[in-house]
This record gives sequence, C-alpha cells and structure tokens, in this order.
Amino acid sequence: MNDNMPQGSVDTDMLCVNTIRTLSMDAIQKANSGHPGAPMGLAPAAYVLWTRILKHNPKNPGWLDRDRVVLSGGHASMLLYSILFMTGYDLTLDDIKNFRQWESKTPGHPELGVTNGVETTTGPLGQGFANAVGMAMAERHLAAKFNKPEYNIVDHYTYLFCGDGDMMEGITSEAASFAGHLGLGRLICIYDDNSISIEGNTDITFTENTGARFSAYNWHVITVSDGNNLDEIQNALEESQKECGKPSLIILKTHIAYGSPNKQDTSDAHGAPLGEEEICLTKKNLNWPEDKKFYVPEEAIDLCNKCVEKGIASENLWQELFLNYTKTHPELAEQWVDEISGFLKQGWDSDIPKFSPDDAPVATRSASGKVLNALAGKVTTLMGGSADLAPSNKTILDNFSEFQKDAYEGRNIRFGVREHAMGAIMSGMYLHHGIRPFGGTFLVFSDYVRPAIRAAALMKLPLIYVFTHDSIAVGEDGPTHQPVEHLAALRAIPNLLVIRPADAEETACAWKIAVKTSDRPIALILSRQKLPVLKKPDTNIDALMKTGAYIISDCKTKPEIILIATGSEVHICIEAQKNLSGKNISARVVSMPSWEMFEQMSEGYKEKVFPKDVTARIAVEAGISMGWDRYTGSNGIIIGVDRFGASAPGKTVLEKFGFTSENIVDSALSLLNKK
Repeated sequence: MNDNMPQGSVDTDMLCVNTIRTLSMDAIQKANSGHPGAPMGLAPAAYVLWTRILKHNPKNPGWLDRDRVVLSGGHASMLLYSILFMTGYDLTLDDIKNFRQWESKTPGHPELGVTNGVETTTGPLGQGFANAVGMAMAERHLAAKFNKPEYNIVDHYTYLFCGDGDMMEGITSEAASFAGHLGLGRLICIYDDNSISIEGNTDITFTENTGARFSAYNWHVITVSDGNNLDEIQNALEESQKECGKPSLIILKTHIAYGSPNKQDTSDAHGAPLGEEEICLTKKNLNWPEDKKFYVPEEAIDLCNKCVEKGIASENLWQELFLNYTKTHPELAEQWVDEISGFLKQGWDSDIPKFSPDDAPVATRSASGKVLNALAGKVTTLMGGSADLAPSNKTILDNFSEFQKDAYEGRNIRFGVREHAMGAIMSGMYLHHGIRPFGGTFLVFSDYVRPAIRAAALMKLPLIYVFTHDSIAVGEDGPTHQPVEHLAALRAIPNLLVIRPADAEETACAWKIAVKTSDRPIALILSRQKLPVLKKPDTNIDALMKTGAYIISDCKTKPEIILIATGSEVHICIEAQKNLSGKNISARVVSMPSWEMFEQMSEGYKEKVFPKDVTARIAVEAGISMGWDRYTGSNGIIIGVDRFGASAPGKTVLEKFGFTSENIVDSALSLLNKK
C-alpha cells in the first residue's frame, strides 16, 4: 500500500464512496435520464483509482505523462463526472446538476473536449476498450523511442473500466487478443462483473468464463470478490502495475445499484433513474441524509481534493526531469516537442515523388505506397499498418521495423485480421498524442471499421484510412469483395473527408492534404488496377485538388455537356470527351476527388465548374448512384452500380456495367437528343 496516497479513516473513505453514489443517483434523477446502476457499483473502484493509484494533475488534465483512464462503458458517465468533481477537476456542482442538458459539461456519454479529464468519447460499447489499447501502444512506442537511462520521460499506465456489454462486443475480443499478443503490461482493465445487462441477468446469454478467455489471450487475470473492499481493489491495482509482460484484467465482482433495497442486482437499475422513493430508501440504507440532494460532505471533498496537491507535485517532478533531459539529450527533446505537438517541419513533403503523363500507368494504391514511404522519412509520427493486407494496401514502411512485443520502437503495425479494433486503436494512439496513425484494408471492409470511423469523426481526429480495391474492378473475387455502396456510406459520415484520386498525381496531392488536415479523419479511396497519369491544366495541381472538384479537361467553347467522375472513371470520361468532340459536341470533364472539399468552396467557384445554364450533365462512378443527383440535377444521367457486382476479370466487369467511353458517349447523345 502506498502511504503517500491520500487516505482517510474507513468511515471517511466510505463517505467519499457514498458521495459518488448519491451524486450519481441525484443527477440522473434530476435529468430523468441515465444509468445509475454502474456508478453505484463501481464507486469504490473509482475512488481507489483516482485517490490512491492514479498519476494525474486535476489542474492540468493534459499533462503529458499522466496516467490515462478510459470509461469504455460510457453509459456510466456519472461515475466519471462525480469522481472528477470530487478530485478537483474543472467541474462544479452546478455542472453535476446539469447532467444531460443542452451544452452542459456533463453530456449523457463522455465526449472528448467537453469535460476536462475525459480522454475519449465513449458510448458504443467496446470502442473505449480498443481506444485504451491504442493509448497503451502509443505509450510503449514513445517510451522506446525517447526514454534514456535515468530519463523515463514516458512512464505511465492506461486504465480502463468496462462491463459485461463491452465483453460481449466483438471489438473487445479483437483488441484484447492484440493487446495480449503485444504484451502491453501497462494496460490495466477493471471489469465491472455485475452479471446484469439491459434484458436481465447475463446468464440468459453470457455464460463464458471471461477470466479463462483473457488468460488465453495472454492477459494477467485477478479476481476481486468484493467490489466494496477498498484495500483488495488497491492491492489488485498495485499487483497489476508490477506485471510488466502482460496486460492485466481485474475481474471486480460488484452489485449494480449497490445500496438500493429494491433495485440492487436487477436490470431495472441499468438504464433508468431509480425514482425519488427508491433514492430515499437507498440513502437511508447508506446512512445518508434522505432529505438532501447533491449533498457533498466537506470532509469527503477535502480528502479527495488532496489529489490536486499531489498531482501538481508529480507534474513538477516530471517537468524537472524533462528540463534535465533537454540538456542531456537536446536533439531528442526537440524531436519530442515536435512530435507531441504534431509540428510539420519545413520540407516535410520534399521527397514525395513526381508523376507525369509520360509515366507508365500505375494503380493509385501503388502510388500511395510510394508517397507514404517518402513521407515516413520526414514525418516521423507516421505509424500504422493494415488488417493483414499490407502487401495489397501498400502500407508497409520499407525502412522501418515492426511494432512487436519488446520491440516497441517499430513503426509498422501488424494489426491482423481485426479491422474494427484497428480503427478504434488508431483513435487511441492519436488521442495519446505523439503519433499520426494510418490503417489500411479493402474498401469493401470499411463496413467493419465504420463504427470506429464515426467515433473518430465525432472527435475530429485526423486519422488516415487507406482503402484500396475500390470498385467492381476488383474483378474475379466477385461481389463479396466488390464495394458498391461503400463510397456513399463513407460520404454519409459527418466530418469525414473522403478523397478518391483519379491517378498517381492526385494521389500524391491527396496524401499532402491528409497529412496537413488536423480536424477530421481522412479516407483515401484507391484503385487496384493501373490507371494512366492524366494531363492536368497548367495550374498548381495541389491547389486544384484542394477545391475538391476541378476542370481537368475543357472544351474550346462553352460546354454543351459536363462529364463528372472520380477515381478510375475520370480517364474514361476524358476518352469519351475526345469521341464527343469528333461528333462536334463540346464536353467538359470535371475530376471530383472530394465532395466534402468541393462543398466548402465559394458559390462563385462552384458556378465556374458547374455553370447553372449547362444542365446536361453525366456523373460516372463505379458505386451506387445515390447522392450524385445534387451535381447532375434533374436533367442529368448517373452511370453507377445500383446492384451487387459480379465475378469476372475486372475489365470485363467494368464493360458489362457500362463503364466505357462508348456508353458515356451514347448516354451524352441521348441526353442531348442527338442520338
């Protein structure tokens, strides 16, 4: 037991625990919405962690060497808000009373950037678990990269609260398996084993031996049979800290809605307020004033607030250590500051290869791999890999080693066939700071990553997703591997930047845009098949790409028709334009790599690209047609794929689905009534 940690008498300790419980009950009752059961059961564990174990500074929640805590079961948010309030974070009692209200600091589920002390947005079960794995990976990587004898400037733990729902979600299995493989000894999970889910006791659906499962994953497993025993909880946490070669799972046997005479150990307490009458009975059970709401005993807040003084002292010690580090290892210290801040040094993009129309055709996935490797030498925070598809996705960093157990300095991550976990782990790595993650898979499997992409977009995390094999041109693998609805699905996610480059040159520009983007995730959509490098206007291609849509090939007179395309369909439209010219029809070709960037342009620019008086328009994209009518208008034609694909050579599939210059020409003639 660490005697330096703030502790009171047994009575004062339980006073603090019951303050957390009653604040949670009262806030949820006032909001008439929320989940009281888990906060009441987990209050002792939260109290022990924050007051006796955690290295943190409530007055500077972003301190770089703090321990991280993730509440994966985000429905238990009042547990987090109560302990943050009690331990001196920037939350007031009025904030607690304003739980789940408009623009409050205490939203229904924890949200990044809203509440100091919240490390990640959680709610969808299992996301937080995988986020925590990513944070633990980042800590190990940066420690291997920057720590020197006597200078452990990266030296912290990642703690995680999860429940039965998290354990049932597949993403948790993926992430736990990966964490065990990597031997992430500084990852410690507190599993709230209360045997209750929304529908009732978990034995109706969840009867596995979770401890045995995690032991098989190569985790260190401890069981604490009494979730109210503070010393047992502390001993389990301290034992877990000593386990260096494995992540730890503390199976904490708790009672949901502990203290409630009628709702303890029932599903009724999971997702609904206890009710005024039951709250009074519960307070009586806990020896609490029944008539007081939001009651915070002075001795409880005084004891918990000792975290502030200790936290400031801990950070000051680290600041002193880092100051000496800057003197002993000045170059590393400068690199540390740059990487933690995400600073891009001048010339970061100077090694990116140039592509020209004189080059042989190249798949945009291959061009992407060349660009990524050119960037990796200068942008030292780039780190990532693929869901067992790196040779196909071209996401291997050729000059760098693998991130593996006891080899954490590596920058190539072998995620395995774990797309969902990969996406959420990437979020955790970025949230830790110091790493710019990328991850790859086939576009058709973006469905498996989608929940993590949505969470990243919600948090405004600039993660880079590399999605290759982007259309029915995948060919022989057939409809199971041919994405058709996936571009539309990704475009539907708010704050996600989707870029589908037409050739190698646009791909290089897309990577530059991705690296410089700081406020949203980016999805790069890349081809399997080789594409010609297209001739561009005599204008800066980087500037053109940033518009999201530009005139890549224009006619000499006012266009009669506009051909719009993305990715591998752009060159087909240029071929069709030439054929239309031979029929004395003036056509403009617009390359539209990103709807999102185009929508940010001025109305004047949009009018320049798509004049309102040119109503004859054809959109060509090897995906579903949904959404394209906003650019073609009611008089236009969309050449798309509004069914699943087919198994045949890619060229044959494209031809059969009408992605040929001949079909585009016929469609144009029909639209112009010249056929």
